[in-house]
Amino acid sequence: MMDGTDSATARHEDEAKRNTNGTADVIDRKGFAETYTVEECCEILDSQRVPIKGSERSAGEYPYYGANGIQDYVDDYIFDDELVLLAEDGGNFGSKIRPIAYRVSGKCWVNNHAHVLKPKSMIDVDYLCYSLMFYDTNGLVNGATRQKLTQATMRKMKIPKITLEEQLKIVEKLKKVQGVITKKRKQLEGLDILIKARFVEMFGDPVSNPFNYDKVRLSQIADIKIGPFGSLLHKEDYIENGHPLVNPSHIVDSKISVDNKLTISNEKYEELGAYKLQIGDVVMGRRGEMGRCAVVLEDGLLCGTGSILIRPTQNVTADFIQKIISFPSFKKTIEDMAVGQTMPNLNVPIVSNFEIIHPSVEVQKSYYDFVTQVDKFFRLQSMMG
Repeated sequence: MMDGTDSATARHEDEAKRNTNGTADVIDRKGFAETYTVEECCEILDSQRVPIKGSERSAGEYPYYGANGIQDYVDDYIFDDELVLLAEDGGNFGSKIRPIAYRVSGKCWVNNHAHVLKPKSMIDVDYLCYSLMFYDTNGLVNGATRQKLTQATMRKMKIPKITLEEQLKIVEKLKKVQGVITKKRKQLEGLDILIKARFVEMFGDPVSNPFNYDKVRLSQIADIKIGPFGSLLHKEDYIENGHPLVNPSHIVDSKISVDNKLTISNEKYEELGAYKLQIGDVVMGRRGEMGRCAVVLEDGLLCGTGSILIRPTQNVTADFIQKIISFPSFKKTIEDMAVGQTMPNLNVPIVSNFEIIHPSVEVQKSYYDFVTQVDKFFRLQSMMG
């Protein structure tokens, strides 16, 4: 059976980045001998932020910004300048396609979930923004379920130190690159919407099951295993650039985004062979946000202590299982099944009893044939520009 949309769109995203030298790679802090810290090159205006509860906002024309962009429009403003907003908490930390910083201009309101940075005379506002958009925050953010970039840490983040003339040349190049990426991303979004619509059209809501498909327990169609207990991993087992662990925080937008600093040695990887993730597995977080899961698309990963390995065994693809588990109504069902008050979590018996709709192989194949045709069409469109 063919790959689903997650693997297809992942391939296209990687291809788009290779073809455009993605913005995350153009400004490489390691290639510069000198750097500014954020506090050296920016005025930090966090003290001027004012959060407003949704029930207390008065509708208006001014954008109300949070960690990841516009949240609302209000009838007043507190800033009127060229600024860069950098996520403080709830940002897209770890994502390779969604930035953690963005540029704003003119009258606006900012809540307390985004740091407010005004560039000083030695740095261009666009250059500052591009330098921070995909900044590697590994080791900088903290928090298990809602990661936070504190102001103290943010002040020490480094920006390559070059002349304004050089900054503007880089910005000009990046704007051209960003235009290509934006075009590709719009195509990907259209692909994703089309395939999701087809999924709902063929299978309906997996909880209410409007087409009356047979349902099976997940344990009937997959092997399920919880990640290794912490007692199996010791401080000396961790190295940099080894085999990455996949914990809930590494599952972003239904894709795996590993931390190359949270990896284990090859010896330990082999010792914990029972927890190796294979291509075609599903890895799901068992703590925090329920239903966070992704299809494994590469070898060399290990299921983390906070995750559960789901390996399809018969008549179903990993992509199908992932789509069911991450469906909004199914995620709500999982929340109701989770145990624990302060930190809801899942265990093997709970996950084993997930009721999964199980259409015939022929029906599933019809859906994936459609995905394949859409995938081919996208490739053709990309080749034609």
